[in-house]
Amino acid sequence: MIAQPYHLYVERSDASRNMARYYVMSIEPNLFGDICLLRKWGRIGTKGQMMVHHFGREEEAVRLFLDLLRQKRKRGYRPRPSMSM
Repeated sequence: MIAQPYHLYVERSDASRNMARYYVMSIEPNLFGDICLLRKWGRIGTKGQMMVHHFGREEEAVRLFLDLLRQKRKRGYRPRPSMSM
């Protein structure tokens, strides 16, 4: 059982370079009781690519989640700005 939810959605956009990317991560259990880190990325508006990492312990998945988060923040990924009307 996962102690707390881990979900992340960040984007990186640069109109001058025609760049519009997204990156999604979440930690979830699978049907066999393993802990999985799901990663999805691609150009905004596309299906993108997906990768799944399997772990025996939640702490290992959280460690990778936080490492990847730090890497993405360094590269300029930020949470999507909220849409206000």
